[in-house]
Amino acid sequence: MLGRLLLSRGYHSTKGVFGNRARSSTRYEGLSAAVLEKRNANSNVYRWVEAYRNHGHRIATIDPVLFQPSADAGSSKGLPELQYTRYGLGAGDRIDPRGLLNVPASQQPLSMVELDALLARMYCGSCSIELGFIESEQEREWLAGRYEQLFQHELTVGERREIAELMLKSQAFDQFLAVKFPTVKRYGGEGAESMMAFYWELFRCAGEHELRNVVIGMPHRGKLNVLTTMFGTRPAKIFKKFKGYPEFPADAQAMCDIASHFHTSTDITVGGKTFHLNMLHNPSHLEAVNPVSMGKARAKQLALADGPYDRQGQFDRSKVLNVQVHGDAAFPGQGINQECLMMANVPHYEVEGTVHLIVNNQVGFTTPAERGRSTRYVSDLAKAIMAPVVHVNGDDPEALAAVTKIAIEYRQTFGKDFFIDLNCFRRWGHNELDDPTMTNPLLYKVIHARQSIPDLYAQKLIEAGVFDRQDVDAISKSHQNYLTAELQAHEQYEPERSYFGKQWAGLQQPGDEVTVWNTGVDYRLLSHIGQESVKLPDGFNVHPHLQKTHIDARRKRLAEGQRIDWATAEALAIGSLMYQGFNVRLSGEDVGRGTFSQRHAMLVDQQTNEIFIPLNAMAEGTPNAGRFELANSILSEEAVLGFEYGMAIDSPNSLVLWEAQFGDFFNGAQIIIDTFLVSGETKWMLCNGLVMLLPHGFDGAASEHSSCRMERFLQMTDSRETSPDGDTVNLQIINPSTPAQYFHALRRQMIRNFRKPLVVVAPKTLLRLSDCVSPHSAFAPGTHFQPVLSDPEHGDRVDPKRVRRVVLCSGKHYYTLQSERKSRQVGDVALVRVESLCPFPVQAIRDELAKYPNAREFVWSQEEHRNMGAWTFVQPRFENMCERRIQYRGRPEAATVAVGVSQWHVREAEDVIKTTLY
Repeated sequence: MLGRLLLSRGYHSTKGVFGNRARSSTRYEGLSAAVLEKRNANSNVYRWVEAYRNHGHRIATIDPVLFQPSADAGSSKGLPELQYTRYGLGAGDRIDPRGLLNVPASQQPLSMVELDALLARMYCGSCSIELGFIESEQEREWLAGRYEQLFQHELTVGERREIAELMLKSQAFDQFLAVKFPTVKRYGGEGAESMMAFYWELFRCAGEHELRNVVIGMPHRGKLNVLTTMFGTRPAKIFKKFKGYPEFPADAQAMCDIASHFHTSTDITVGGKTFHLNMLHNPSHLEAVNPVSMGKARAKQLALADGPYDRQGQFDRSKVLNVQVHGDAAFPGQGINQECLMMANVPHYEVEGTVHLIVNNQVGFTTPAERGRSTRYVSDLAKAIMAPVVHVNGDDPEALAAVTKIAIEYRQTFGKDFFIDLNCFRRWGHNELDDPTMTNPLLYKVIHARQSIPDLYAQKLIEAGVFDRQDVDAISKSHQNYLTAELQAHEQYEPERSYFGKQWAGLQQPGDEVTVWNTGVDYRLLSHIGQESVKLPDGFNVHPHLQKTHIDARRKRLAEGQRIDWATAEALAIGSLMYQGFNVRLSGEDVGRGTFSQRHAMLVDQQTNEIFIPLNAMAEGTPNAGRFELANSILSEEAVLGFEYGMAIDSPNSLVLWEAQFGDFFNGAQIIIDTFLVSGETKWMLCNGLVMLLPHGFDGAASEHSSCRMERFLQMTDSRETSPDGDTVNLQIINPSTPAQYFHALRRQMIRNFRKPLVVVAPKTLLRLSDCVSPHSAFAPGTHFQPVLSDPEHGDRVDPKRVRRVVLCSGKHYYTLQSERKSRQVGDVALVRVESLCPFPVQAIRDELAKYPNAREFVWSQEEHRNMGAWTFVQPRFENMCERRIQYRGRPEAATVAVGVSQWHVREAEDVIKTTLY
């Protein structure tokens, strides 16, 4: 029972929740009586067969560049477990292998020598499978059977010619670039041209299985080869980029990127069947694209109501396939890969199986394989999720094609990941201008002495009579001529407008001004949404504490309508967007409950463990309403945020939110933030409306749970210091101080006709602070997010003419200052809240300053240390554009975010308040 529980990937809900469905699986009735009888009768032979299945890979001839070859490679003599004498078998024994191996029904009995040769060819040749770590008998039997069938079929003459032609074209492309662009780093495919056979079979299988979308994440190695040879990208586009021209039209607000980061989005037709292919842009930070490809694949499933979103049982398996291509040094070396694998079977993150290809160069940058990891194989991470692994020699593209077919079939059958470890080599160094012999002389002595993979395969086909030398030369010459024509045409090539089409139609890049959007909603509808957000089905056993503090308290707040708190405002924003047809996805650790037990959008029956999401129950009775997906994530930041970014770039009509458990945890996802979130639009014209919720605030929790390091995000924006910002800024950053402001900010993300990522400096203590509430009028039609909030005591306790000091502050800090000002009855200090940090609200601040004509002191006050927080961002903008000097009040410079001694914390906080107000 325990084992079944540990391996179960079901949600703890028999009724299901949006974004998760029970996995369909093939029916398995166990081994037939005939097979069991045969194995029992030949138990020693079967033990020997299983030894080959489990250990044959250890001596398989999968390395095309052994510079220290083993004399026993490919022979059972080198491994005691594979010697049949060990199992009491003799050379004179003859065995009928049917029932023991997957062999033709006509197979005659074999001698031990013949059976040994057959097993060695299957499991110790140019490809070999690992099966021993897979627990499921059904999967092991299926894999062994399909794998052993490989050796009973050969490709047709036409199929072999197609593979050879693709590989020769890939080689011709690299050779052409070497001549025409000798100083350009192209990260070519030389040494790994057999990956063309992988894509060739992948496309054929996509057609056979009637897939709708194939989403590929791939690094730079060989990317230009597959783009131009197989994916329909014109070489003229690449050549124009190499000549120093941009890849986007002149009116695109883009800084562009290097050619080896290019993408494609195109329809592919194979065998009369068409599917859509997406190969994503990748940054130079290897493997970072992998979770993004998973998120984009998941978004495609959402759009098709497919896979985990298929509530009608339309498909047995998802019609969207995720493919990830890895490098041999990066796959075991980058922790993001473990994070991705840990998401592979988790509800709300699974994509029903990914096919992985590891392009195993056997050297990373300059690091030899034996120093690049501590495992036998680069693929050993796959064993953590019991994903099958097949190792293939790059010199055998036919085996690679056959294994690719198995990979797709396995994924379509079981909905799980599959790994192909393609052992090949890198003809040159890290790039074509790098000399690898300085650090790997013996390896490259072998590489430089051997034939290229395409030439070797072409020679094999010539010897088999499939080709003659003239055919081979003609293929290379024809492709060289095509490339020459494309090079000559590069000046006439006009970059295509590949953005704001299909689901992005109607959206655009914003103008150079800050726009205001009416995000208010009639309170009668909001009150209904709020009531529905805590409505439970009959017989649901809610936690008694939540009944009082969450459900009853929310109903009371809604009835009064004057003290709407943060969690309620969030529910109103999400529910109202759902009413308008937008989907909402909230992802992160424990987001259903909320880190601070404030949200409770996902309730759990205390007796049955059933999950219930009230807002989705509301949506089921509302025509055309969106759905709310609550994705409680694994303990990951980098892969999860990458996944959500992938969702956001493909789903402009979904509000995608990622919440850090505490704001400082975003730094675990810094790679995704740097290379995708803040720069994806300017590099690749990929817009996204992803929202990051980062709980922030100094409350004595010491350094790791006090700050979301807003200064880092502010530094990453392209905000200007000397002229006003517009909506064009790459990243919007707010520190809202009221529930209504948060409500409007979330709704604004979807109501606008453009998409920009949003960082919310989110609250902790404000979630339950009695003063941090909003009246229903703040949500009414005609209201909107306000970049600056006026002093609420303006003209009341604070006489504008008597104000000598105007204090600008942000977020939670306002309430601390206001409490002190009120208790001490300070009447000559105004408190102005800057809710939007970026875009920096110059005009709104000017309007506030104009209210205090006699003010002579202007202060920025913050909880954070001087070298942190918003100070260094605010100061130059305020002084340059508001034309006044501004003083700093806050903690002094420090190396860590916050002190770890409570008495010091209290003393610092008191000092900040005093120096600000007095």
